[in-house]
Amino acid sequence: MRSNCCGELRKENISSTVQLCGWVDRCRDHGGVIFIDLRDSSGTVQITVDPDQGNELFAIAESLRNETVVQVSGQVRARPAEASNQKIDTGDIEVLAKDLKVLNHVKGNLPFTVSIHDEESVREETRLKHRYLDLRRDKLSKNLRIRHKTIQAARNFLEKEGFIEIETPILTKSTPEGARDYLVPSRVSGGDWFALPQSPQLFKQLLMIGGMEKYYQVARCFRDEDLRADRQPEFTQLDIEMSFMEQEEIIAMNEKLIVSIWKTIKGIDLPTPFPRITWHESMERYGTDRPDIRYGIEICDVSKIFKNIGFKVFSNAISSGGSVKCITIPKGNSAISNVRIKPGGDIFSEAQKMGAGGLAFIRVRESNEIDTIGAIKDNLNIDQINALIKQTNAKEGDLLLFGAGDTKIVNRTLDRIRQFLAMELKYLPSQESINYWGFIWVVDFPMFDFNIDENRWEALHHPFCAPNNKDLGETPDEWQNRLPKARAQAYDLVLNGLELGGGSIRIHDAALQKQVLETIGLSTKEAHEQFGFLLDSLDMGAPPHGGIAFGLDRIVMLLTGSESIRETIAFPKTQQARCLMTEAPSEVSKQQMKEIHVASTWTNPK
Repeated sequence: MRSNCCGELRKENISSTVQLCGWVDRCRDHGGVIFIDLRDSSGTVQITVDPDQGNELFAIAESLRNETVVQVSGQVRARPAEASNQKIDTGDIEVLAKDLKVLNHVKGNLPFTVSIHDEESVREETRLKHRYLDLRRDKLSKNLRIRHKTIQAARNFLEKEGFIEIETPILTKSTPEGARDYLVPSRVSGGDWFALPQSPQLFKQLLMIGGMEKYYQVARCFRDEDLRADRQPEFTQLDIEMSFMEQEEIIAMNEKLIVSIWKTIKGIDLPTPFPRITWHESMERYGTDRPDIRYGIEICDVSKIFKNIGFKVFSNAISSGGSVKCITIPKGNSAISNVRIKPGGDIFSEAQKMGAGGLAFIRVRESNEIDTIGAIKDNLNIDQINALIKQTNAKEGDLLLFGAGDTKIVNRTLDRIRQFLAMELKYLPSQESINYWGFIWVVDFPMFDFNIDENRWEALHHPFCAPNNKDLGETPDEWQNRLPKARAQAYDLVLNGLELGGGSIRIHDAALQKQVLETIGLSTKEAHEQFGFLLDSLDMGAPPHGGIAFGLDRIVMLLTGSESIRETIAFPKTQQARCLMTEAPSEVSKQQMKEIHVASTWTNPK
C-alpha cells in the first residue's frame, strides 16, 4: 500500500515517485493550493495538492477532515527555501500529490484534537477514555518507543552477560508478599483460587535452585493496592536473578546495566560507582530510604541542643521519645514569608499532609542573630544559639525549619518539605546536566519492622532476604534472638527520590528460612502450607543466589521526563484501578459466576 513512510523522506528522495499512507494531521488552504500534513508512526510530511493536477483530486483534498486515513501518490520535490520547516525531519521536502484516496473517514466529532501541532490541554480522563486517539499524539508515541528501546537495551546487555530470558507462571499460589493479591477462582477445582503474581520472586529462586544460574524476565506483576502517580495495579518489572555472586558483584553488574540503558536512551555516560549510603544514615540525613541527593538540604538532628530548654513543644517531644530536627534553606529569609509557614500557608499544609501539627522556624540574621515567632528565642542562651548555627552550618539569610515529635513523622515531614522547596526554589540541576541524575544505593536495611497494631515483626522487604551473617551469631541457637535486630543483605537503587529497583541476597538455607518465617509470625504448619515447595527445594542443594527487580514503568517515566507512569504505558488504569476505555472491571453474567463456583456479596452503597 505504500512505498515509503512519511517521516523517512529526505532531500535524496527528490524527484522520486512515492506512495504514502497515514492520517491527516491538518489541512491548510493557501490561496487555492491545499497543504496536508500527513502523519504516520514515523513522522509527518507535507503533501501539496495543486488544482492543476485535476479538479477531482482537489475536491477530495478540500473535503478532508483531521484524522481521515488516506493514501497519497505523488512526486517528492524540494520546498522553497523560505518555506522550509526545520522543526521536522522532512522539512526540506514536500510531496506533490498526483492521486489521493480516502481509506477511512472520521464519522462524528473527535473528542479532542490529535494534531501534534495543537498544544491544547486535554483532561486525562478524556485521553484515557479514547486512548487509541491519544496514542497517535506525538508525546505518548515517543514515550512508548523509548520504552521499547529501554527494554531492548536491557535485553542486549543481559544477554551479553550470559543471562537467559525465562517466563514464569501468571496463575500461581497466593502467598503474602506485602500487598493484596488479585485472585482468580478455579473452575475445575471448585473452591480453590489462583493468585496473579505480585512478583516472580519464588519462581526465580526456584530457577536458581534448578541450575539456571543467570535469569531475567520482563515480568508482568499485579498488586491490589492503593494507587499513586507512580503505581498501577498491573505493572512491569525487569526481573533479574543470579547464582554464585555476592552483593558487591550484583551491585557492580547492575550499575553497568543502568549505565548501558542511559547511554543508549539519553546518550550520556553516567559516572560510576554510584554513591552508597546505609539505611540508617539515609533516614538520619534525609528522613527517607529513598533520598533525593541532588540539592543538599539535609536533615539535622538538634535534639541535644533543645533537650532541656523551656520551649515545651521541643522539650516534651524529646522527653516522650521523639526528636527535634531541622533543615536549612539557603537564603530562605528573602524567599519564604512567615505567612507560608504559619497555619493556612502552603508550606504548613505540606507538613500537615505528613501528619505534623506544623513547623517552627528561625531566621538567621547578621552576626548569628536569630529571629523567630513564639517562645523559641526566649528560651535559648547564646551558647545554644552558637551550637545551633554551627551544627546546621547556617549563614546570614538562611531559614531553619523545625519538626518536633514522633521521629517517623518528623522525618517524613522534613523530607516532604525539602523536596517541595527544592522544586519551588529551583535547587534542582538542569535536565541537561549530568548532575540531574541522582543515583544512590541504599544498603544495610533492617530485616524487620515492628507492626505495633498487630504486635508482630514484618519483613521490611520480603521474608526471603538473607540476613547479614555478622548479625546472626555463630550458631543456629542464636538466630531466634538476633534475627529481629539483624540487617538484611538488601540493596535499593534510588534515583531522584524514587526507588528504581530493589534486591537482595536470598536465603539458601532451609533452617534459616524457617526461622525467618517464624519471626514474622508464621507457625510451622502455616509455613509449610504457604512455602513448603520452597523449603523443600532449599534442602536439595540450593546455591547461594541473589537478584534485583527494576520498575520498568518508572525507569521509562524518568527517562522521558513524564510525571506519571500512566504516560509510559499503552493502556493504563486510573487511580481507581479502572480502564476507562474498556470499562473494566465490569459485571459478568450469573452463569459465568456459577461455573467458577462464586457468588457476590457486593451491595452498591448508592
